[in-house]
Amino acid sequence: MNIIINGEKIEAKQGKSILQVAREKGIDIPALCNLIDEKPIGSCGLCVVKIRKGSKTYYSRACTTKIDEGMEIETHSPEIEDTRKTILEMIAEEHKEIKGEAKELFLKYGIKLKGDNKKAMPKLAENPFISFNPEACISCFRCVQACSLIKENHVLVRENRGMNTQIVAGINEALKDAGCAFCGACVDACPTGALMDLTARVEKETKKITSICPYCGVGCAIDYYVSGEEIIYAKGSPNGVNKGDDCIKGRYGWQFVHSEERLKKPLIKKNGKFEEVTWDEALNYVASRLKEIKEKYGADSIAGLSSAKCTNEENYLFQKFMRIVVGTNNVDHCARLCHASTVVGLFKVFGSGAMTNSLEDLDKDAELYFVIGSNTTHAHPVIGTMIKRSVKGRGAKLIVADPRDIELAEYSDLHLRHRPGTDVSLINGMMNVIISHGLEDREFIENRTEGYEKLRDVVKKYTPEYVEKITSVPKEDIIKAAVLYATHKSAIIYAMGITQHTSGTANVASLANLALLTGNVGKRGTGVNPLRGQNNVQGAGDMGALPNVLPGYAKLGTRRAREIEKTWGGKIPEKEGLTVVEIMHAASKGMIKGMYIMGENPAVSDPDQKHVIQALKNLEFLVVQDLFMSETAQLADVILPAASSLEKEGTFTNTERRVQLLHRVLEPVGDAKPDWWIIQEIAKRMGADWNYKSPKDIFEEIRKVVPQYRGITYERIDKFGLQWPCPDENHESTKILHDDIFPTPNGLAKFSPYEYEPPAEEPDEEYPFVLTTGRTYEHFHTGTLTRKIEGFNELIPEAFVEIHTEDAEKLGVKDGDCIEVESRRGKIRVKAKIAGIKKGVVFIPFHFAESAANILTNDALDPEAKIPELKVAAVRLKKCQ
Repeated sequence: MNIIINGEKIEAKQGKSILQVAREKGIDIPALCNLIDEKPIGSCGLCVVKIRKGSKTYYSRACTTKIDEGMEIETHSPEIEDTRKTILEMIAEEHKEIKGEAKELFLKYGIKLKGDNKKAMPKLAENPFISFNPEACISCFRCVQACSLIKENHVLVRENRGMNTQIVAGINEALKDAGCAFCGACVDACPTGALMDLTARVEKETKKITSICPYCGVGCAIDYYVSGEEIIYAKGSPNGVNKGDDCIKGRYGWQFVHSEERLKKPLIKKNGKFEEVTWDEALNYVASRLKEIKEKYGADSIAGLSSAKCTNEENYLFQKFMRIVVGTNNVDHCARLCHASTVVGLFKVFGSGAMTNSLEDLDKDAELYFVIGSNTTHAHPVIGTMIKRSVKGRGAKLIVADPRDIELAEYSDLHLRHRPGTDVSLINGMMNVIISHGLEDREFIENRTEGYEKLRDVVKKYTPEYVEKITSVPKEDIIKAAVLYATHKSAIIYAMGITQHTSGTANVASLANLALLTGNVGKRGTGVNPLRGQNNVQGAGDMGALPNVLPGYAKLGTRRAREIEKTWGGKIPEKEGLTVVEIMHAASKGMIKGMYIMGENPAVSDPDQKHVIQALKNLEFLVVQDLFMSETAQLADVILPAASSLEKEGTFTNTERRVQLLHRVLEPVGDAKPDWWIIQEIAKRMGADWNYKSPKDIFEEIRKVVPQYRGITYERIDKFGLQWPCPDENHESTKILHDDIFPTPNGLAKFSPYEYEPPAEEPDEEYPFVLTTGRTYEHFHTGTLTRKIEGFNELIPEAFVEIHTEDAEKLGVKDGDCIEVESRRGKIRVKAKIAGIKKGVVFIPFHFAESAANILTNDALDPEAKIPELKVAAVRLKKCQ
């Protein structure tokens, strides 16, 4: 389409607005209300332009007017500029405290702010993170657009008209009461400074440093704005996988780094009390005690817990320390508690235990999302927003399988409220329907898989009627879910609601079978996509912080293991080590004598908490390396203060296998040191000849040892990460796995069907409720970081138990009442929260040490992945006396 702008002939695409085309050509037309080009509201009038079309001449808003063949457009004539100046003068009459983008316009047009109208303060200002100045608000409604159209949160709304127009939250509520996600999108959208991050209200000169968020596995890039050694504010970077999005933790969760409770000096427990010591004294003592225990009891009497909160370089060095310096494979990390069954289950079927697809192709190309065992908007909010936008914006379908009425259920075409622990039955039932309806992808099955006949035989008995009896999902819904999944380009998204079961491996393998059956693997918008819980769960596994595999998932005692030995210059034990739960059992029996824990808090995170604490107390020596005096650190003999991820360099690998580079934002607090430095110093004192100068040195060794990382360098990922496998430096990285061949001996995926097995512990007359656990949106994991932030504690100050209305009525319980929840292992007291949850099921978040859900949970293990059953425990409830 041909048009003329300011005398210049321009060819542009039909359907675009004048404003879009002009800005693409570098013509700056002012507009204060325009946020989303495709959905303009045209409220400010500043983008007015003059248009000639044939014999007609008229004025129109550039943001709302689509280009048309033969248009002649003037954007900055004297009369147009006068009009813009008049509009700004009218705004100036009513406002006096405007900042940001709008302030620049007033300066450009030489207009002074002179308004003195006092506006009433709406309740939305009552919150811990975002300030609101109604006297700077020009009613442009960009914040409303950001909240509703970009983030799909629908919290901010416009109220009244004309001079009485104002922005309110909900029905004029405080933001926290109206369901605000505190993602900061409204702040970023505001052109006048009416909405600002509270920490940014003090104007200081800042520098921007981009690094990676230290929370969930999405791996968002965050721009941190720093003054001296203080972070002033932060927001999602447009140059990351998140494309500028963030959540409450990415936006405000950095505040833990400035907590007064940070550990700043090494501590040794003397006569029952911790005393500050020098680094030399602490390191010498740790090395000597570990050597003593090794010499007295053998290397296998020592165990180490690495951390998904630490970098790839640090996890690599930690497991190398345990294997080469200590001489044991007793090394594990928190993936054992969240995604061990993912690695085992996906490896059995696909030959690789990682997320198959990329966030980018899931966002653009998935026709249907099957979300099972994932409260995505709470645990992985940026991906949750992506799904909501896809459903609302481009009409993607959504199936949710969850016993709770999670937020995504509101957006779903179908919500399957199955009983916790019955996932295998549900998935087998869907496969039964797909086969009986002839919806399987026969060509894909024939060319790219093996074992189909066995799968067909196993799922034959899982008719919708049979599965309904097990899961309590209506047979009609099972049929509908199966048909929807099989007839669309479908992506499976799951998290710990699938993995944390004694049937965790079976659950994961069953999902992989479902994808194979329909050919939903190896293509854009499809796949089996586990959402990793912490920022570097994927990377810690890649680095071999596991008791049964080495870096790059090399098996013990193999040719690859011998090759790694040559690089390391030492002998790697061939005996498989103990997992997290097995380590605790061995410690309680006196078989493990010493333990080195880096960045983990098993006293809160592990199942059957009383047993874990007893096990830790039974050790002869415990060293803990952390940021805070955690519940585990309190039991230690030595505490080593570590630098946070914002205070060091290195790499994280996110949930989509993307290796990303950290940039140091601040110097370490006090005498805290990076974890890699601490590990190396202990290793040196135990006889190792290590001399790494930086994380980059360690990463160069990783590239030699881990084939999947070989083509990744710090230089290549300085601005944006690369996805493994990346075999050489000319490789562009792998966005989608298994597009042509599976990494198995014959290149075929293998159907691995499972029969349904009930959970290890089911409800009975004595313990009639099923307890399931998980995250809240506002807190993270054991709460070690988020509970150091006042604003997060204001939003969710304590634990609670979600309970169905009818169950609450039978117990005589009202919202907010104290409830005692008891399992066969212990009991806690929490407040009741009447919520949308399946009858007979209750939910407790696991962030709160004082009301620890893991006092109640069961440490029964999946026989293959050895992950504990954190998602199903039998409990009883009663009102507190």
